[in-house]
Amino acid sequence: DVSDAAGRGRPPVLALGVGPRAAQAAARSRPGAAEEQPAPHVAIVTGGAKGIGYQTAKHLARLGMHVIIAGNSESEGQEAVRKIKEETLTGKVCFCIIVNDLTLFCIFSSSFAVEFLYCDLASMKSIRQFVQQFRAKNCPLHVLVNNAGVMLVPERKTEDGFEEHFGLNYLGHFLLTNLLLDTLKQSGTHSHNARIITVSSATHYVGKLHLDDLQSRCSYSPHGAYAQSKLALVLFTYRLQHLLTANGSHVTANVVDPGVVNTELYKHVFWVIKLVKWMTAWLFFKTPEEGASTSIYAAVSPEMEGVGACYLYNEERTKSADVTYDEELQRRLWTESCKMLVTLTV
Repeated sequence: DVSDAAGRGRPPVLALGVGPRAAQAAARSRPGAAEEQPAPHVAIVTGGAKGIGYQTAKHLARLGMHVIIAGNSESEGQEAVRKIKEETLTGKVCFCIIVNDLTLFCIFSSSFAVEFLYCDLASMKSIRQFVQQFRAKNCPLHVLVNNAGVMLVPERKTEDGFEEHFGLNYLGHFLLTNLLLDTLKQSGTHSHNARIITVSSATHYVGKLHLDDLQSRCSYSPHGAYAQSKLALVLFTYRLQHLLTANGSHVTANVVDPGVVNTELYKHVFWVIKLVKWMTAWLFFKTPEEGASTSIYAAVSPEMEGVGACYLYNEERTKSADVTYDEELQRRLWTESCKMLVTLTV
């Protein structure tokens, strides 16, 4: 009985509350096996100090990954690291996936590793410095979670002159992903692809991509700018997977929709909406942990091994907006993005 292992000098048990589909898929890949992982996988989570990103980072760390939180606040980042270490058992732990009182499989994990590196996605210089710091560690990269973002901010620009929604939510992740691609390609294998998970939103369904005015200079609307940035992330993911597949790379790219989640992203909405949110959040909003579940599923589920260009909601593949499947639009956005930064190739 694994549950009394601690009493016999074996690692303690931590039961993970994952969804049945993810647990069953994992069981198929490791049928009843207790397995010692020789080296932890490495994951980067942008915006991992708060909200959905924090929950994603925490759960990946609990699964034995070496997690690097990328964020623009040193104090918040270090506090997140401290909390994750405090909330997570130290030493060697046996993770058991349990569904309906049936233990499907166990994984023995080494002590958790989580750290913070400064990265301001609104600054192309900061992104490049972050990548340099990461490369200096000479470690692989198996999972990149493009999670950070802003929502409904008043009209303002990043230090590089980009509209903030487009510059931070989309263009910052576009540059970060491209700069880390070589490491991801080197880390992925035929049987264990490296994975890129990008967090979008259902708002992309109403978004419009203005290729002649991506910076919303002609007419600014916080809702329109936010929706456009989330639409751009879906188009980017599909184009990226196309290029990765064409090059035979062992890297997959998928996009997730976390749903309506109770996080600090709503701090810029009108006070009446804030009041309604405060009164109804318990009924209509997901918790950050619930919102992170699809990102975690995309990052670790055996069901997603080798699978790319998917739009995931509630751990299910679903259809994104019709316009996102326009390959010419995907290509044109990629080209325009490169022109805004530097010439990048996959």
